[in-house]
Amino acid sequence: MADQQQPKQEQPKQLPGTASATKAAPTSPSSSAKTTDSTVAKPAKTGLLWLMTLVNLLLLAAFAYGGYWYFNQHSVTQNKLEALRSEVDQELNQKHAQMSSKTQALEQQLNAQAAATRDVVNGETEQLATISQLENQLQGALAQIQEMDGRRPTDWLIAEADYLVRMAGRKMWLEKDLRTAIMLLGNADQRLKSLADPSVLPVRALIAQDIQALQQVNPVAEVSVALALDGLIKQVDKLAIVTPKEATVIGADEVSDSASDWQQNLLNVWRSLVDDFIRVEYRDEPIEPMMTAQQEWISREQIKLALQQAQAAALASEQALYTASIERAQTIISDDYLQANSDVSGFQSALRELHNTDISKKIPTKLASQPALESLLDSRVKRVFGEGASAL
Repeated sequence: MADQQQPKQEQPKQLPGTASATKAAPTSPSSSAKTTDSTVAKPAKTGLLWLMTLVNLLLLAAFAYGGYWYFNQHSVTQNKLEALRSEVDQELNQKHAQMSSKTQALEQQLNAQAAATRDVVNGETEQLATISQLENQLQGALAQIQEMDGRRPTDWLIAEADYLVRMAGRKMWLEKDLRTAIMLLGNADQRLKSLADPSVLPVRALIAQDIQALQQVNPVAEVSVALALDGLIKQVDKLAIVTPKEATVIGADEVSDSASDWQQNLLNVWRSLVDDFIRVEYRDEPIEPMMTAQQEWISREQIKLALQQAQAAALASEQALYTASIERAQTIISDDYLQANSDVSGFQSALRELHNTDISKKIPTKLASQPALESLLDSRVKRVFGEGASAL
């Protein structure tokens, strides 16, 4: 490019000043030579100046392009570094979260294993304590067996008799079952009898006293009375209600033989003649009962309620309430029901029989033989075998 511009720079340019100077100045050999050298030197300096300027511009453009390229590459590199740093941070966070979850799971497993180990250790400790306790009990039992010189094996029958007496008390007080209580007391007496030991005779006498006291209690079974009342309750709906008396039908007057009744006889004859030709029929409504349907239902329900109260009183052995309830039922039946009816009369007869039944029972509050048996058990059995004998 510098070579192409060089011919153009070598062509002399005439400045206005120089042209006028050349024209005005006289031409001489020496002056023309000086002018020629100066004109040759100026184009050479100008070309060099343009060359330096062009080189500077190229260098400046190269520096600018290089700066732009560096800035662009730096931005791209910076973005890549930021993206890479973000990916690395994300991966690190994921790895950290995974490690945290694994660490927590491992801690939980370790805690569970530690708890299981503690449970096993505690169980083994309890088992060792139980084994040690059993060993102590075994040693104590062996020592007691060694101390049993002179003891009779039949002494266990005393514990069995005590158990039977306590069961008799429960049957008597809780279930009101006197028959079973008497049977249990008899079995306890048989156990003591099999000992053939005179020292238990006072206890046997007390057992016989308890049996006699229970046999003197009223033997009426409350359940039987309650069942009889239940059967009567089911028959209440079949009882006949009292109805008004039917109207008396007045027959036709007959002719008398007395002469003094001639007028009445004449009237009667006239009526009989008229009745042969004219007949009058009277159609009356059916006879209504003395009570409405609602009153009848109330009356029957009152009887049922009274019998149910008597039933509950019989089961509780409450004689006063039992008698009052049956009397209330008898009063209602006597007032509202037809006594001539066979069902009603049979119902009243059953109520009278139940009314005369004595359901009161005076059950003893304690058994005289129980404290004596407990004392005998303490002296003969518990002293050797400890409190384990009471579990019988």
